[in-house]
Amino acid sequence: MTETTIGIGGAAESTDMVLNIGPQHPSTHGVLRLRIVLDGERIQHAEPVVGYMHRGAEKLFEARDYRQIIMLANRHDWLSAFSNELGVVMAVERMLGMEVPERAVWTRTLLAELNRVLNHLMFLGSYPLELGGITPVFHAFREREELQAVMEEVSGGRMHYMFNRVGGLKEDLPAGWLGRARDAVASVRSRMDVYDGLVLGNEIFRARTRGVGVLSAGAVHAYGVSGPIARASGVDFDLRRDEPYLAYGELSETLKVVTRTEGDCLARFECLLEQTHNALDLADACLDRMAGLAPGPVNQRLPKVLKAPEGHTYAWTENPLGVNGYYLVSKGEKTPYRLKLRSASFNNIQALTELLPGTLVADMVAILGSLFFVVGDIDK
Repeated sequence: MTETTIGIGGAAESTDMVLNIGPQHPSTHGVLRLRIVLDGERIQHAEPVVGYMHRGAEKLFEARDYRQIIMLANRHDWLSAFSNELGVVMAVERMLGMEVPERAVWTRTLLAELNRVLNHLMFLGSYPLELGGITPVFHAFREREELQAVMEEVSGGRMHYMFNRVGGLKEDLPAGWLGRARDAVASVRSRMDVYDGLVLGNEIFRARTRGVGVLSAGAVHAYGVSGPIARASGVDFDLRRDEPYLAYGELSETLKVVTRTEGDCLARFECLLEQTHNALDLADACLDRMAGLAPGPVNQRLPKVLKAPEGHTYAWTENPLGVNGYYLVSKGEKTPYRLKLRSASFNNIQALTELLPGTLVADMVAILGSLFFVVGDIDK
């Protein structure tokens, strides 16, 4: 009788498994790849692999004049196009030492807050969807359509507004638009309790998010995380309050910086939801102020060929997803010598290397979705 030993997987029980999440498009918000090392169902190591959507926006900035680069800037975060344009025109205006008309300042502030609500509504609807709840996304798109209608009326665009110009705005507001914008804001606000009751009141949603993916304040500082994700970890920082730009300095009584201390997925969602409520309040405050402004210009007259003086400057804005920075270097030509873009999602997504290790694969989607990123904003 012969005894035979048969191998059964080469000690598979003690071997780590490397798993690729992505980069197929339907898996996440765009084309992102996560390379994770598993021990059973527990993640040991996680590496976000970015760059699949890289279009070289920073290099293209150098080949376009100061009017054309606005078009490039509003596309990397396609949910925050108006806010993206703002940083670029503010940097150029700072180089030129240009004052923007008061009506343009208030209109920019109003449209930036409406754009913030549009951005947040997408995540307020899609995040529960990723956890198995399909109903909130239908509510989110209904509210988005109300605001999209007024944004489209004023700018002509639904996603890429192209309404900012160096020195102000493309054109004046349509007749009666302020009233229609006020109605849209009131309509959206009247139905925002859906997310408080339908999502936050759902015990399954709370079980999947409470205590999951806790990001410490130290990690926030180490990775340069910003926006509602940072504030959910107790980092009380918002450029609109701490370094006011546009008309935010006059809105300090209305502006509320929402923070939490838990730093988990639930805290990040709560920050996003409360920030949406506050953005609607800020929009109303802007509409109140604009109703009392005297008629006047919304832009500055510019030369046919616009050249920024030699030098460099840095402008940053509190975008819906976090801090966006624009470092502009000029050699006195009609195109930037260099325009470095610091996008919020790029820094925020790096925190996955800290968040995912030690968690279960089942919690990975909850953590990933709670970072509220746009892949184009990562890859630029």
